[in-house]
Amino acid sequence: MEFDPVLISRLQFAFVVSFHAIFPVFTIGLASFIAVLEGLSLKTGNPAWERLSRFWIQVFAVVFGMGVVSGIVMAFQFGTNWSNFSMVTSNFLGPILSYEVITAFFLEAAFLGVLLFGRDRVPQGIHFMSAVMVAVGTFISAFWILSANSWMQTPAGVEMNEGLYYVKSWSEAIFNASLQYRFLHMILASFLTGAFVVSGVSAWFLLRKKDTALHKKTLSMSLWLILFAAPAQVVVGDFHGLNTLEHQPTKVAAMEGNWERSKGVPLLLFAIPDQKNQTNHFEIGIPKLASLILTHDMDGEVPGLKDVPVDEQPPVAIVFWSFRIMVGIGVLMVLFAIAGLVLRRNSAFATSKPFLHGLRWMSLSPFIAVLAGWFVTEIGRSPWLVYGQMTQAQGVTPSLTGGMALFTLIGYVIVYGIIFTAGVYYLMRVLYTGAPSNEAVEREQLNRKAKRPMSAAEASWEIEEAK
Repeated sequence: MEFDPVLISRLQFAFVVSFHAIFPVFTIGLASFIAVLEGLSLKTGNPAWERLSRFWIQVFAVVFGMGVVSGIVMAFQFGTNWSNFSMVTSNFLGPILSYEVITAFFLEAAFLGVLLFGRDRVPQGIHFMSAVMVAVGTFISAFWILSANSWMQTPAGVEMNEGLYYVKSWSEAIFNASLQYRFLHMILASFLTGAFVVSGVSAWFLLRKKDTALHKKTLSMSLWLILFAAPAQVVVGDFHGLNTLEHQPTKVAAMEGNWERSKGVPLLLFAIPDQKNQTNHFEIGIPKLASLILTHDMDGEVPGLKDVPVDEQPPVAIVFWSFRIMVGIGVLMVLFAIAGLVLRRNSAFATSKPFLHGLRWMSLSPFIAVLAGWFVTEIGRSPWLVYGQMTQAQGVTPSLTGGMALFTLIGYVIVYGIIFTAGVYYLMRVLYTGAPSNEAVEREQLNRKAKRPMSAAEASWEIEEAK
């Protein structure tokens, strides 16, 4: 049996990226939340904020570790499965990925050590600064990665010479046409992921009636963030869609399930795309709404999939349904944001069991939405690696066979399954243990203070006391 190396390589990269993506999108939001907790602890001296920070730092450490392990593998695949692509784009992507390591990963790694192990060993202000630096590092990392990905979607600032891309303008290449929308969209997604996970975990503790005063604080904070971030994500998503319509019209046509370029296009709530026959079955839609959303005109013209040859069309059904899953979850997030605001009267947001149970389930929804969004972004670009310029078939390693790619794919699935199982096990242990008690925090502070080296002033005082 012959296996297509391009298809298997695509599946392999999709699996690794999908597995990896759920960790950074959480750590970006959680790192900022931890920095806020550390800042409140420093400003108020209230031990509750320190207890919460200690708890969420443990969660962050486990998730960050899983993200690092799963992310390293992606770099290897550029050489093993996509060597042609790596060679052709090396003059741009090589420096960009290096900038990410130098400016972001090193920053995160250095200050993460202080954040994890420096409490009570460094001044509290320095510990707060380490939390801020880790959060800043996650933003910088996201910027460079999304710059590279956005360039692949909307290439700019380069020219092709003797089969290689050469950068003519670094500013145009880095700040390409879609970067600002993708960056804002991902950052808001990260904040929403962090907020919904924090609210879901807080709701779980409140339902168990464990440290209710403590977790009511974090639930309230996360609901305020959701109230502002969820509607903002809708607005940014609309701008992102308009940008995609301008630069990647075929992707938008796949998202809407629209085959013929036409005006007054309905918004399809349900359909079964039939790519073989270039049509949809069992359509249910709202008349003219797709045109209104995409063009801000009820009779606006929307591109069709038939505008391009069949071999340049993405897998329509996956893109179509992934987009609807993402949007549907976004609507749910807005509804929960409104419900949280309504329930603030008499603090019902912390006592309503239906609402708290709903938040528990919603803690998983951002990860599903992020994966669905990545499917739309990456599968919707198919068959292009560099949009409109380099196909996936042109970028794959020439000597790679389908069997070799399948063997490594199976290996990744097994290894990642072990990593995920171990990570979830330790994460559940952290969650079940909960935030440390005031007594435990005080014992740890005394223990660390006793173990740390004495300053010259302290040593002098000890000698004088002994005399």
